[in-house]
Amino acid sequence: MNQTTLLKTYFRLASAFLFAHVLGKPKTRPNLRRSLLSWPGGWISMLLAISSSLPAADWRQFRGPHSNGVADEASVPTVLEVTNGRAWKVNLPGEGISSPIIVGDRVFVTCSSGSKQERLHVICFNTSDGSKRWERQFWATGRTMCHEKTAVAAPTPASDGEHVVALFSSNDIVCLDLEGNLIWFRGLGRDYPNASNSLGMSSSLVIAGGVVVAQVESQSDAFTAGLDLGSGVNRWKLVRARGPNWTSPVVLKAAGAELVALQSSKGIVAVAPATGQIVWHYTNSALSVPSSTLSGSTLFVPSQGLTALDFAVAGEAPKPLWRSSQLKPGTPSPSVIGEKIFSLNDSGVLTCGATTTGDRLWQLRLKGPFSASPVGAGQFLYCVNEKGLAQVVDTTQPEGAVVSECDLGEAIIGTPSIANGAIYFRSDARLWKFGKS
Repeated sequence: MNQTTLLKTYFRLASAFLFAHVLGKPKTRPNLRRSLLSWPGGWISMLLAISSSLPAADWRQFRGPHSNGVADEASVPTVLEVTNGRAWKVNLPGEGISSPIIVGDRVFVTCSSGSKQERLHVICFNTSDGSKRWERQFWATGRTMCHEKTAVAAPTPASDGEHVVALFSSNDIVCLDLEGNLIWFRGLGRDYPNASNSLGMSSSLVIAGGVVVAQVESQSDAFTAGLDLGSGVNRWKLVRARGPNWTSPVVLKAAGAELVALQSSKGIVAVAPATGQIVWHYTNSALSVPSSTLSGSTLFVPSQGLTALDFAVAGEAPKPLWRSSQLKPGTPSPSVIGEKIFSLNDSGVLTCGATTTGDRLWQLRLKGPFSASPVGAGQFLYCVNEKGLAQVVDTTQPEGAVVSECDLGEAIIGTPSIANGAIYFRSDARLWKFGKS
């Protein structure tokens, strides 16, 4: 049971107890009052302790807390205005297509600068006004060659709320605390020099059970490593099938246990994060650009179009629920809002399907082309195309409807992030925040 569920449970029990004994039995109120003066001290302290330790509505990894591109809140503005509605905009020192991550009152961004993008940046800004808290720079130790459309700062960093771990296309990985103090640095390119490709690496990180999972797969060498969050040393290394792969891991929860799903052209492998042991394997081929999307105990895999897998039974191979060729995504990864799943192809066709059946519900033509994955809050989906045009879609309309547009005026390839009532966009040159200040 997580902290949020535990807190809700305590409040329900407390409310039920008070109603039954205070309102339902007036004669017992004096005794109850004496009890409440002694007993509640424990549970009230516990409630306060739990509530104070609950995480804010953070966005700590690629595509958010649930790996489906959707926030746990609905207060994000639906009209994004560059002049009046913008909370702030700040300049960035280098290129990057990684998503910002947000932890409490801090937003973290990675960049790469220099003639060969050999200088690596991790920057922390205040979410309130965009002022810089700190910046750390490192020299790349691995290959910085990449396609002009991407950047060395391509993978999105990840955080457990106390650390920020950033991976770059050069296969350099750095772990910092929230104040920017260096915990460890590893040049994976030095340890595994063949694990790179000429287009650039872009798989993002996840953290599960104190282990940083880095998917480093190319046609020359391919592996996934589980690195100790505290030290950076290998806890395990899993040899993977060689082939270019730009998908990112997804953390699954089945029967109270965490697994990490690794996607490639060979399918999906679920591993135990502590040991790297393979728990199950889905052997049908999958795409190597858009990542799988999670909703509860269902994993939506870009395989033969889009395939829904039920992994609810721990330790057993997932059960295929449906397969739809009409919901095949392009470069962007799918997103899930409630019982609807959304696939966006590169040219701009947004397709809405039912998560339970895979039936196509509607299609909407947006202004493309797209590389960034859509993100959602409440009933709205936020899609930004490669030219920097953000389009807000009301997903409750019978055929979907664009309710607002905002032209940021710069090329945007990276996926936006949402936290605490605000949405963040980044280009090579700038970071924007729209929403609460």
